[in-house]
Amino acid sequence: ASRILEKKLGYHADVVTNGKEAIESLKRLDYDLVLMDCQMPEMDGYEATRTIRDENSTVRNHNIPIIAMTANVMKGDRENCLEAGMNDYVTKPIKVQELADAIDRNLCDKEKEQS
Repeated sequence: ASRILEKKLGYHADVVTNGKEAIESLKRLDYDLVLMDCQMPEMDGYEATRTIRDENSTVRNHNIPIIAMTANVMKGDRENCLEAGMNDYVTKPIKVQELADAIDRNLCDKEKEQS
């Protein structure tokens, strides 16, 4: 996904290998959006998202748009992502247009909230 973001869509991406690293990055830096892999070692994407959304956690932005990236396409998987606090959902293998559309939807929603 980071290659698609940078080479095809022109976005800069910071990459981490697990949910704990994602939380640590979100404590230190401001981001526009998070692409969250649901299956990661140490802390999965669901737990990381719940931590980000927890007002008692020390991440800088609890309301950052989070897009789930998952290989799971079973009934209920999308709902599980949304229930954990993710804003949107794309399935693997990642399709460029599907990812671009999800990013646009969520960045546009964020801009509307700020204006």
